[in-house]
Amino acid sequence: MSVHDVKIDALTGGPANLAQYRGKAVLIVNVASRCGLTPQYAALEKLHEQYAPRGFTVLGVPCNQFMGQEPGTAEEIAEFCSTTYGVTFPLTEKIDVNGEHRHPLYTALVDTPDAEGHSGDIRWNFEKFLIAPDGTVAARFAPQTEPDAAEVTTAVEAALPA
Repeated sequence: MSVHDVKIDALTGGPANLAQYRGKAVLIVNVASRCGLTPQYAALEKLHEQYAPRGFTVLGVPCNQFMGQEPGTAEEIAEFCSTTYGVTFPLTEKIDVNGEHRHPLYTALVDTPDAEGHSGDIRWNFEKFLIAPDGTVAARFAPQTEPDAAEVTTAVEAALPA
């Protein structure tokens, strides 16, 4: 199953319509507003702005499963992201990325290993999955891997549509 076929709502309501990303590269990141890694929002926004003209987007997926670090409502999350980090990339509804209620989006992602061989459950906020234009997972990056790290930008550039 392609991630383009998964049903998920946008943070502000209504379908996020992942099919709109067919033919584009997407970096899916489980995000949180009260995490030590939250400053990655700034680098995610910069990455989004840098590569958007070439068929790329970041997709933020709020999750409150890691020490309750994303407790806000949809409105609070949107306000925080916009005012604190100037986020313009899309955000989905808040979901579970692990466990019994894992969202189908993450069911489609977690079997992909990262460079160290980790696959399975999401380890923490800001774990990243690069989706190729055909909807397959091209790469997985650990939460601590900065969005502007060479391995991320190299993978993004390789995944950009021709």
